[in-house]
Amino acid sequence: MTTSLARNRNYTLLWSGQALAEVGFSASMIAFPLLVLAVTGSPAASGLVLAADATAQLLAGLPAGALVDRWDRRRIMLCCEAAQAFALGGLVVAVWADAVSVVHLVGVAVVLGVCRALFEPAEDACLPRLVPDSQLATAVAMNAARSSLGQMSGTALGGVLFAVTRWLPFLVDMVTHVLAFVTLLFLRVPPVERVASRPHILRSIGEGLRWVWGRPEIRVTAVCAVVLNLFFTAFYLVVIVLVQGRGASSAEIGVMAAMLGVGGVLGALVAPWLHRKLGPHLSIASVFWVLSLLTPLALVVQSAYLLGGLFALMTFLAPTANTTIGTYQLLLTPDSLRGRLSGVMGVVVGLAGALGPLAGGVLTELLSARTAVVVCAVGIALITVFVTVSPTLRGYAAVPVEVEEEEKA
Repeated sequence: MTTSLARNRNYTLLWSGQALAEVGFSASMIAFPLLVLAVTGSPAASGLVLAADATAQLLAGLPAGALVDRWDRRRIMLCCEAAQAFALGGLVVAVWADAVSVVHLVGVAVVLGVCRALFEPAEDACLPRLVPDSQLATAVAMNAARSSLGQMSGTALGGVLFAVTRWLPFLVDMVTHVLAFVTLLFLRVPPVERVASRPHILRSIGEGLRWVWGRPEIRVTAVCAVVLNLFFTAFYLVVIVLVQGRGASSAEIGVMAAMLGVGGVLGALVAPWLHRKLGPHLSIASVFWVLSLLTPLALVVQSAYLLGGLFALMTFLAPTANTTIGTYQLLLTPDSLRGRLSGVMGVVVGLAGALGPLAGGVLTELLSARTAVVVCAVGIALITVFVTVSPTLRGYAAVPVEVEEEEKA
């Protein structure tokens, strides 16, 4: 008899520790630009710090995935939590002493980005060893809910804490990483047999890239996810420009943006059930169909609050698709390659997330906001047609054939 996920000691330890860390991280991410603006008054410097974090995570993504498949994954997670706690502790002291500089902030942002690049593949690779295959989809969905909840609560908390005193959000983030470190000390990951020979790191990265490219299911879903994320993140920025032009206040835009998180949280809570009921292809295609139908409505919906509701509907089914894709990929991929799989996918999705706002900015510079919405809607519709007719996606099995054969053997 399988123990329920809530009673799975190891998974509960990992989930609860990272739930705290997600809150702290989001609090710091909203406080970073506020601190830079307060110290320098330069929006460009503010953007530099956030860009340093994202760039470090992207650049470290592929090597990090290869290292996760070489080293002890629990130890990697412990080292990442410790490094983040030390970096944030130094920042707290510097801000308290009024001795912080942009260079120091960039350095801390780089440490946080590299640590996330290592931690996320390590956690993903550990997950199938902590929960049985039958509960993996639920675990993936609950991790998504954790991220959305952390982003929502941490963003709000960071602004409040910064208003109290500048160093407080970073102190809270440091404490959450210390607590996450303590929970990881009690985590027990079943051992896995490692290959004695270790090829050069570049060869290891190449093996991971060849694995991803050589699996049509992974390759096609990655391409579709990149295109969708690119157009949707561009659309998000375009909508902000559109509602600003209609006279929406900053508070209204803030509520509108927050509804993205609301839709993600609610969607993550029902994702395991929808994943089972809809089946693999419908779970993936449904989010594309919904976005294709709802994106053009931004042309006629005037209220920022109603557009927020539109955003919530758009993101509601995303966790179901992500649960299906993430579960399938983890079950399909050998344990020795799971770190590299996560590293490659993190870089691919991260690039789309970085290029999307840039594309949205270019569109609003060259076209009117309404025309830019139409461009995004057409792009999303085209990729939706491809997802609908793709034989690779239509042939998605609930459990990879390789896994079924291994279980029979």
